[in-house]
Amino acid sequence: MTAQVTPQQETRTSVGARRSEATEAAVLEAFATLLDEVGYAAITMEAVAKQARAGKATLYRWWPTKAHIALSLISKAKVEIAPPAGVSLRDDLIDYLSRMIGLWRGDAGLPVGVLVRHCYAEAWSDPELAEALQAERRERWTMLNDILQAAMARGELPTGTDLARAKDFVMSWPIYLLMTDRLPSPEEIARMVDDTLGGLRSGSSRHPSRDT
Repeated sequence: MTAQVTPQQETRTSVGARRSEATEAAVLEAFATLLDEVGYAAITMEAVAKQARAGKATLYRWWPTKAHIALSLISKAKVEIAPPAGVSLRDDLIDYLSRMIGLWRGDAGLPVGVLVRHCYAEAWSDPELAEALQAERRERWTMLNDILQAAMARGELPTGTDLARAKDFVMSWPIYLLMTDRLPSPEEIARMVDDTLGGLRSGSSRHPSRDT
């Protein structure tokens, strides 16, 4: 646990217009500590600044709300996914989703799923946060795009499959379960993939212009 710091103690500062890496690391560590100690709802920007020994002006300059700090933590929580084995689309999707859901569950030590839920909730009234959240999602789904592209090249998906729609199709049910705090078991992930594959292979995610 990080020791509490009195207002008289020295605080960290940012360097000019560039965010200080030391300050960022301290803020993210402080937020993670408070998340574990008091829960997301009880975290305040003032508490984060005190825990991180950072000035409040510095904190608000780079993170307008605590949800923006949460999103920074999500971005730092890298899920290690090996390149697709290419044996089958089913195996690749099960592996990908198992790792992603494990990250959400907190298998790496940080309950990323809790942060994602709160970010989505606050994004409804914060357009800047919503845009940043969508950018994070696109970056994190790069591997999923590669999995689907490889499957289409092998003939496991119909030619002309709209990959953007296919990614939404694959992730819609896991995200629904995340938002309702019901993360699936390994057996449920396998069943979910089997159901999803039925839709993908039937052409449900093909581009409309290819179907008319």
